[in-house]
Amino acid sequence: MTAQAVQAPFFGWRVVGGAFVLAVFGWGLGFYGPPVFLHAVREARGWPLTLVSVAVTTHFLVGAVVVANLPALYRRFGVPSVTKAGALALGLGVFGWAVAAEPWQLMAATVLSGGGWVAMGAAAVNAIVSPWFVRSRPAALSMAYNGASIGGVLFSPLWVMAISSLGFPTAAALIGLVTVVVMWVLADVVFRHTPESLGVEPDGDTAGARPASAVAAQARPLPGSALWRDLGFITLAAGMALGLFAQIGLIAHLFSLLVPALGAQYAGLAMGFATICAIAGRTLVGWLMPADADRRLVGCLAYAVQIVGSVVFILAAGENVALLLLGVALFGSGIGNATSLPPLIAQVEFTREDVPRVVALIVAIAQASYAFAPAAFGLIRDLTQTTPGAAPLFFAAAAVVQGLAIATFLIGRRRQPM
Repeated sequence: MTAQAVQAPFFGWRVVGGAFVLAVFGWGLGFYGPPVFLHAVREARGWPLTLVSVAVTTHFLVGAVVVANLPALYRRFGVPSVTKAGALALGLGVFGWAVAAEPWQLMAATVLSGGGWVAMGAAAVNAIVSPWFVRSRPAALSMAYNGASIGGVLFSPLWVMAISSLGFPTAAALIGLVTVVVMWVLADVVFRHTPESLGVEPDGDTAGARPASAVAAQARPLPGSALWRDLGFITLAAGMALGLFAQIGLIAHLFSLLVPALGAQYAGLAMGFATICAIAGRTLVGWLMPADADRRLVGCLAYAVQIVGSVVFILAAGENVALLLLGVALFGSGIGNATSLPPLIAQVEFTREDVPRVVALIVAIAQASYAFAPAAFGLIRDLTQTTPGAAPLFFAAAAVVQGLAIATFLIGRRRQPM
């Protein structure tokens, strides 16, 4: 052996792996869980659908408030402590959903579950991964955010099976306990480290060879209320909120719209196919997007492909299986990018110090918006649908909202210096 030590693998990729696992549990309990909980609570308590639906909306609205303050919580308590507290609150909140005997107890549980899951959500993943990467951040974030999609694939059927076989309280207690233990270990073993604590540079570069910042030359600090007057921030927040509003509103009803043509079993497989397309779309963008690409245009392209998917759904008229599956593939390809691209846009449009605050706020605004999307699209469907599976105005509404998201992204584009 030579005197030169073998260089250890860059710890940042271990952080990506940890963030992937965090996203699996975070979305598995906090995002994909509430629709299953809604059904379980109604079955157990016989409460009105409206009441339990309000609980789901409250869960996401409370999360929006907490995630807006996530950077301040990280500064005061640190990422490991906030992650542990979030996992504990989420686990207790989900157990509260299962044992609530009165409506007020259910609402109290939503405060815990909604506030806890955002410490394992989109802004948390960005905050954990971003310090470790500059040049490779698109690829790193795409890998970490794929945990969100895997969370849906794993936990949606897991919740159904566990509740059916064990009962909601026991299932909630076991899954919540596993979540807390796993997050506790990750916080102590992985998330407690920073590039500074290990004496490494972002992207694993050697000291003195740190890559140039990806921030645009015209980016300037935006302290306090200045951020809220910045066109770039306003349009980024609005574009993300509009895109996710359309996306989540459509996805919430897509399964039932596919059932008349595909049957329940194959409709479920089609939803899984949409998740596979989401992973593929996010991964391709993360690894293939050029470093100097206009990331707003990439986001517009992702939304445009989803608009084409909505048009294909309209052409399928609820009957043409081939077109329905094509629509699922096209629309599914953008599902992941709607979450992962806005933080990457923020990376190149704002100063390094402002990015955590920007990401937390745009995620909070988007979450507060999409909390109402299933109800809004359900109303459109109720008022306009006449044939099972065929809902042209429903899909047209999704396309229009995503068209507005594209327009908003374009309005906020910043001209590069000549």
